[in-house]
Amino acid sequence: QVQLVESGGGLVQPGGSLRLSCAASGMNFRTAAMAWYRQPPGKQRELVASIAPSTSTNYADSVKGRFTISTDNAKNTVYLQMNGLKPEDTAVYYCNAAYLGGRNYWGQGTQVIVSS
Repeated sequence: QVQLVESGGGLVQPGGSLRLSCAASGMNFRTAAMAWYRQPPGKQRELVASIAPSTSTNYADSVKGRFTISTDNAKNTVYLQMNGLKPEDTAVYYCNAAYLGGRNYWGQGTQVIVSS
């Protein structure tokens, strides 16, 4: 059974940093495209960053230069380093794993609140 477990969310002041982690199990981590999505209050879920098995990365324009996605294959974990956080980054952040052919898995989400 595939499990994606996020951690690292919390309350942070504007300008601060957080690192989100997503530990994967029950899946072939090395062949999955991993991504972080977020859902701000009252809005739709949106892609934040993704990393392909080739390690190529993609970022939403709103987070370029501030967020970094990375993976540790030895730990089956994907990270999202978030620096220079803004109030508009407040959202529930979700980890996603996707495979060619359409299989798609989601974590339960972790709350990030950016507020003074």
